[in-house]
Amino acid sequence: MARLIARIKVLPTDIDVNLDALSNKLKSSLPNGMELKNSLKEPIAFGLNALIVDFLLDDKEGQMDMLESMVRQTEGVSEIEVMKISRQSASLG
Repeated sequence: MARLIARIKVLPTDIDVNLDALSNKLKSSLPNGMELKNSLKEPIAFGLNALIVDFLLDDKEGQMDMLESMVRQTEGVSEIEVMKISRQSASLG
């Protein structure tokens, strides 16, 4: 089965949200078959940062909806924006 990488921008509820803790919370909340591959902070304005997160998931019906719902329901998350979805590249080495 093909795998997808979904890049999601996560905006915190306020400036005091610890983005490292939020990333760990997202990682521990993922259902089976999904992984948090990478996360980084992106400055927005006035000390507010967004969390850019790459998730790995199966390319099957309902997976993306499930992921978006889980991220939105996580404490400390205000809004999300799906930035990009692409197939995971096959390793040829």
